[in-house]
Amino acid sequence: MGLALSRVLLPFLSSKIFSVDLFPKQLENMMCLVSRTGRHLQRYDRGCRLVVGCIPYRYRETCVDGDLKEEIEVLLISAQNGHGMQFPKGGWEIDESMEQAASRETLEEAGVVGKVESKLGTWNYKSKRQATVHEGYMFPLLVKKQLEDWPEKNIRKRRWLSVAEAKEVCPHAWMKEALDVLVSRQSQVKQK
Repeated sequence: MGLALSRVLLPFLSSKIFSVDLFPKQLENMMCLVSRTGRHLQRYDRGCRLVVGCIPYRYRETCVDGDLKEEIEVLLISAQNGHGMQFPKGGWEIDESMEQAASRETLEEAGVVGKVESKLGTWNYKSKRQATVHEGYMFPLLVKKQLEDWPEKNIRKRRWLSVAEAKEVCPHAWMKEALDVLVSRQSQVKQK
């Protein structure tokens, strides 16, 4: 059921025609029931597990010396073991594109949907559980909707943080580097 929902609903939810205002509560409740599990559909390359994730972000208006400024906030989630905060990520499976996997993982782990933007980069990192290396691809996701219920709600906490706060609480250097790329990219867009 979860597999079918993710194949049918995620492309719709991520599309440009999707309207947050038209997001029916019944659909939100349906898709929040199941998270994919297991490794039988995982992609590997030369023994490396391929992992995709997102940096969910939004803009918050702040007043600095009487001027309104937009500040990026990012959403971090608790690790499964409850130690530390990180960005949503997980295995890239054989039946989905990289962007679909990133969107699915973000929905399952953080309970947000939005627009997956162009890849921030690729990082190699060592697994904490096994003596293997993972290849991680990170994408920015501009959040359009934060769900009240989501598949991993009972095992994860989520927190919106400033970029500086996120860098303090996230223990993974590769995720901090991905965040730096996002911030740099957004600064360049604003200067144009």
